[in-house]
Amino acid sequence: MLRLKSIGVMSAAKISGLLYAALSLLFVPFLLLMSATMALFPKTANQPPAALFIVFAIIAPVLYGAMGFVTGALAAFVYNLVAGWIGGLEMQFEGNISAPAAMSPQMPPQF
Repeated sequence: MLRLKSIGVMSAAKISGLLYAALSLLFVPFLLLMSATMALFPKTANQPPAALFIVFAIIAPVLYGAMGFVTGALAAFVYNLVAGWIGGLEMQFEGNISAPAAMSPQMPPQF
């Protein structure tokens, strides 16, 4: 049984930020469709401008990526705290577990 004792906070933050930014791209076509639809119909009172949705479609990946970065860092930090108290997640893998590349013997360079 292997145990995950800690997670790299910056590593988790970067991965989470990129995932959130990529997932936000799913919403961009809908925002642009809303903008195009609103531009076709006559304006009513209290209607937001169509350009607002275009601007949000442009900045949504950045905003979602930043939120993902922060939440990923917080989640990894909290996991590390809790894992220090109770020992972390136990994981079971099948197959052979090989040594990491940094621990395997290195071949001398050949010229």
